[in-house]
Order: sequence, then structure tokens, then C-alpha cells
Amino acid sequence: MRTYHCFWLLFWVGHPHQSSSTPLSERTNGFPENPKVLDLSRNNRKELSRSKRSWMWNQFFLLEEYTGTDYQYVGKLHSDQDKGDGSLKYILSGDGAGDLFIINENTGDIQATRRLDREEKPVYILRAQAINKRTGRPVEPMSEFIIKIHDINDNEPLFTKDVYNASVPEMSDVGTFVVQVTATDADDPTYGNSARVVYSILQGQPYFSVESETGIIKTALLNMDRENREQYQVVIQAKDMGGQMGGLSGTTTVNITLTDVNDNPPRFPQSAYQFKIPESAPPDSPVGRIKATDADVGENADMKYSITEGDGLEMFGVITDKETQEGILTVKKPLDFEKKRQFTLKVEATNPQVDPRFVYLGPFKDDTTVRILVEDVDEPPVFSRPAYVLEVKEDIQINTVIGGVTARDPDSAKNPIKYSVDRHTDMDRIFNIDSGNGSIFTSKPLDRETLLWHNITVIASEINNPKESSRVPVYIKVLDVNDNAPEFAMFYETFVCENAKAEQLIQTLSAIDKDDSFSGHKFSFSLAPEAAGSSNFTLQDNRDNTAGIFTRKSRYNRHEMSTYLLPVVISDNDYPIQSSTETVTIRVCACDQRGKMLSCNAEALIHPTGLSTGALIAILLCIIILLVVLFAALRRQRKKEPLIISKEDIRDNIVSYNDEGGGEEDTQAFDIGTLRNPEAIEDNKLRRDIVPEALFVPRRTPVVRDNTDVRDFISQRLKENDTDPTAPPYDSLATYAYEGNGSVAESLSSLESVTTDGDQDYDYLSDWGPRFKKLADMYGGADSDKDS
Repeated sequence: MRTYHCFWLLFWVGHPHQSSSTPLSERTNGFPENPKVLDLSRNNRKELSRSKRSWMWNQFFLLEEYTGTDYQYVGKLHSDQDKGDGSLKYILSGDGAGDLFIINENTGDIQATRRLDREEKPVYILRAQAINKRTGRPVEPMSEFIIKIHDINDNEPLFTKDVYNASVPEMSDVGTFVVQVTATDADDPTYGNSARVVYSILQGQPYFSVESETGIIKTALLNMDRENREQYQVVIQAKDMGGQMGGLSGTTTVNITLTDVNDNPPRFPQSAYQFKIPESAPPDSPVGRIKATDADVGENADMKYSITEGDGLEMFGVITDKETQEGILTVKKPLDFEKKRQFTLKVEATNPQVDPRFVYLGPFKDDTTVRILVEDVDEPPVFSRPAYVLEVKEDIQINTVIGGVTARDPDSAKNPIKYSVDRHTDMDRIFNIDSGNGSIFTSKPLDRETLLWHNITVIASEINNPKESSRVPVYIKVLDVNDNAPEFAMFYETFVCENAKAEQLIQTLSAIDKDDSFSGHKFSFSLAPEAAGSSNFTLQDNRDNTAGIFTRKSRYNRHEMSTYLLPVVISDNDYPIQSSTETVTIRVCACDQRGKMLSCNAEALIHPTGLSTGALIAILLCIIILLVVLFAALRRQRKKEPLIISKEDIRDNIVSYNDEGGGEEDTQAFDIGTLRNPEAIEDNKLRRDIVPEALFVPRRTPVVRDNTDVRDFISQRLKENDTDPTAPPYDSLATYAYEGNGSVAESLSSLESVTTDGDQDYDYLSDWGPRFKKLADMYGGADSDKDS
């Protein structure tokens, strides 16, 4: 019989010196006939005394899963102020108030409107209050209480998995752990035995057992063999109420697999095997396969094969196929039917992975006998060597034998052999071979410098059966003989200055030789006999395979002789001695004092030092003519009616200053120094002394740097004009005042005086020869006049 405990909730009224309480009526059984009461009490107190209030709450208990047709009675609220005249009103709030829990506002009775489930919500927290209906003011402070749902056994145990999968090694001892199953019960574990679960085995005995409290499954039978039975299905039951009658239960299935251990040795199904192999089988060719069986699986069934005995230990080998666990017999060395026709081997199969616990079941190995029969085949000829290397000098005569090859028929018939050259390896037919004895001879001349090695293939075939043939490579090295004369390493063309001094080095010569030299080339240089005595130059052999050409006299005149051809004889020191005559071209040129060439044969040569004097004068004349033409064209254009009247037209870019300048002393008009140095031009710089007729934004022209050729400079400017989008659309004449940079003579213009602080010395003009004599007299005379 169950006893329902009811707790009283008291409302205390405290005084400074005296306190008392009125308890609620107590109920110990009889749900809901004897209702529980929550009493809201107020103490009697003296007038003018100060009171202190407080609520103390308790709990209501309610069984879950109520099956009655009426509302389930929970309890009753009561206040001291309730005189039974209906003047008070009880109010309920909190979890489920008004929906799940309702209260009679006149009597304070609390009822549950529907069935409750503890597993959904075990506790409800509510608040109660009594108010005066007429004034609407509370007569008691709000109090909080709990409705706790009592559990009943309405949930069966549930396993965490519907099906468990586990494994255990075969041959395990009794009591070996397999797996643990777990079941949970949603009922209250703190109330009775509703949630106390006990495990038992319904299916799977006598092989396995389960611990009732923990759900651990263990082996129950000794020496369970996987080879006899591998899969087991065990059914486990979990029952609540401690396993007592009336308890709820649930079941689960456990699939248990016995895993393999190496408890079975390998066994050959046959005691002897026999294979045949042709004698022509190359090394590593398979002979046959053998296999030992093993009842185990996985790595426990791995095999390792080996040859332990027999007369073919050196001729045959065995390897293990990891996929099929078969032993593959292979050929290690070439077979010869004529020498040995049969071999007997003893092959052993072992398990590499042996479990020490089951050694007593062994031995874990087995052996068998293998007989191998060699079959005779018609074999091709066999050469005496795998390759041949021959050496021959490049000057050997045609049809001379340089070596030979030999081959034999390995069969007992000893058929005759025929030799030939594979023409795919000798397209030029330089070599031939005697078909009877294999002698190789030349059919064309050889040249080591053209081809050092000749690699040909010789074919040997049986005369009676030409299909049986063999090939062998023959490497022929051509040896060098001294058949090439030395020659210059390059074509030599040099120059000598007119003002050169005697014994001055003007060129160093070197030579090459196509022939080989084991001790190194040694060349000697000399002048040809016809030039040795009358030459204007001398040749000095440096004894290091080089030679130097020196001047014999101090001055040369290019107008008398502009070019000298100097024959030089070069010889080697090999046998037989080879020599050749090479020619050095020497041109007579005008040079400056430092020996830098200026011109040869009156031709202007461009050097890093600048332009020649003749080219400079010609360019200056061209510039003067262009300036005159431009000036005349501008004068004529001023007299013509302009095509475009509007000054705002973007195509009008002619600016008129109406000023001819103030001469060299007028520094306000423009900087004359920029005519000589274009890099000093300032962009967008306008006249400072007059106002132009039309203002425009001048287009910016990038400065041309490092231009030493005026023609290149003008071409560059024309190209910029053509690609400039701001250029005028009409034909126009562009004039550039540029004299070039880096000239040997530097600037000859008097404009240089604008940017020069001191006087210049023109004495160097007298060193330039007769062409500049007039200029030297003019500038030298000017200096004299100034001094006087």
C-alpha cells in the first residue's frame, strides 16, 4: 500500500516579541478524496503593532498517466481571510495555469485537466494569491508552490542500438570479453525499481553469456573454431523492476564473428609436380605454379615458398604471388637441352606469421617435389661475344679487313652460319662482311673528322633455316692520322694607323687543327717566303700556339697603300707535318693621337668616340640649307591668307612673335645654348619679352638621349611627329637645331661662347692634318688680333 505524503505551506505573521502559526490540515492518504490544502494564514496581532509577513511553500504530488474520466484533483488553496461569504477570489498563475491546471476561484480547489507524463515534464512551478472581489486588492501576498509528478512504470528499457556487431578471436579462453550492451529506462530511477534494468540472454547459449548488471557479453565455450563456425547471433533481454514479474522488457540482437588466428599449417594437395620448359626460355621466364592450401584467412594464410634441395638450385628460382599465394617457379639461367634435360627440386611452403600459442599444432610448413623437363628447340646462332669493338685508321685502303665476328649453332646439328650487315645501321654502305667467315672490311674511305664512331649490326643466320638468326652490335672507332693542316681560328682583318710606330703590335693570331693530338697541338707561325724580306710587317711566333704581327716602319700612308695582304704559314709538329698558308688583311687607317681609328680609305666609320670630320661638315651644310628653305617658306606663308581664321581652332599651332631677336647679347628672348644642347630645353617655356599672337599648349617631346648620328636623330623626330595626336593636320616643316653629341671636333659654332666663361684654345686644330689647316689659321689669327 502506498502512502502519499502531504506538506503544509504556512504563512507566518511575525511580531517583534511574539509569533505563532496556524498549521494546515494534514492529509496522508486518500487521493483525491481527502484534498491537500495550502493554507494562507494571518496571525492575530495587536492594534498599532507592526507586522511582518512571509510565505513558506510546499509541494503537491500527482500521479502520472491518470486514466479517470473526470479532472484529476490536485489540492486546495485556503486563506484565513476567507469567511465563506464569497468575498475572496483565488488566482493561480505559472506553469500550465489556466490550461493544464485550473482553480475554482471561490473555493481554491486545483484540478488537472488532462493526463500528465513525468517523462515530458516532472515538475510544475505555480503561484497562488487571494484577492478581495469588491476592492480587487490582494488580501494575502503571492505564494509559490510546486506540483511534482510521481512516476509509474510506463516505459520499457530501450537498447542504445537495435543491432550490435562484435568480434572475438577464435580459440579464445572462456570468459573472454566480447562486447557490452546498454539499455536505458525513461522512468524515474529515484522512485522504486521502475528504472532498474537486469540483462539476460535469450539466444546464444552455450557459446556466450551476459552479466546481468553490466550487460557485458563473454565467451562461455572453450576452443570455438572459426573454420567450423564463424557467425553467431545472440539475443539479449533487458528487463526493469529488477527482473521481477510484471516488469517491462526490451531486446536487442548481437551478431558475433569469430576472427581468424593462425592455427592451421599449410598443406600441399600433391606430393609431386611436373613441368616442361623449352630450352629457349629466357631468364625470369615462368616454369609453372604450385600452391599450398591453408584453412586460415588473411595474413594467417600468407605463404612463403623456397627451394630447399635439388640439382637445379642455380638454374631455377621460386617467388610468391602475393595476390594468389601461389609459388611461381622461374628460370634463373639459360637452359641447354644438349647439356641437361631434367631437373628435380624440393619446394617448401611456410607461414611467415606464426602464433606462439598454437605452435603445438605445427609444424607450420610443408614440402613437395617438383620435376622439370627441358625440351629441345631449334636455337639461333650464338655469337662468341655480346658486342665487338674494332679500331681502324682513317687512311686505311678500301677493301681492307679491319676485324671479324664469329658465331656457332648451339644445336647438335651444327648447321653452317651465314653473316650479313644490317643495312639499316650502315646506310652509306661503308662496311661489308664476308658471309662465310664473318670478316669485316671497308668499302668506302673513312674520315675521322666527319664521323668518329660507326655502329653497325651484324646478322648471323642458319643457312638451312634463315629464320633462326641472331644479331650482335659492332662498334668501329676511326683512329686519327695527321691529314689536316692547321688554319686560322678566325678570319683576321685588322688595321694599322698611319702614325703607327715601329715594332708596334697590331694583331695576335691563333690557329686550330681538326686532327687529334695525344700530346697536344704545337703550331709554328712564319711569314711566307715571298713576304719575308719585302714586307712592311714582321711576324713573331710566341711558342704558345699564338703569334703577333708587328709594324716594321714608323709611318704608313693610306693614299699610297690602303691595304696590305700578309701571307702567314702555319705548321704542326705531327707526322707527317701539315702546313697551310693563311692571309691576314691589314688596312691603313687615320687614327687620333691615342690610336683610335677615324677613317680608312676615305670612308666615314662610326666609332664610340663620335662622327668623322667629313660627315660632320656634310651634316652642318644640310642643316644650313634646311634653315634657309624654312626661312623662305615662312616669309611666303606670312603673305598668304590663312586657311583658318579662328584662333581657337585646335589645328592652328603657328605662333608669331614678330621679333628677330636681339643677337647674342639678348638673353631675354631665348636661350641660345639649347640649340647646342637639346636636353636643356624647358617644357612649356614662353617668350618673356613679348606677348605671342596665339596661345597654345606646346606638345611635349621626349628628349632623345645618346644620339650620335644626326640622321637617326631627325628620323626619330619625324617618327614622333607622325605618331603625335596633337600634331597639325596639314603638311608642315619641322626644324631641329642639333649638332650632335660626342663629336671628336666638338662644336664649331660660335654660339658656344654664350655658355662659356673663358676663351678656348684652338691649337689642337693644327694636329688634325691639312684638311683643317684653314680653320687653324682662322681661329689662330683671331686669337692674335685679340691679343694685339
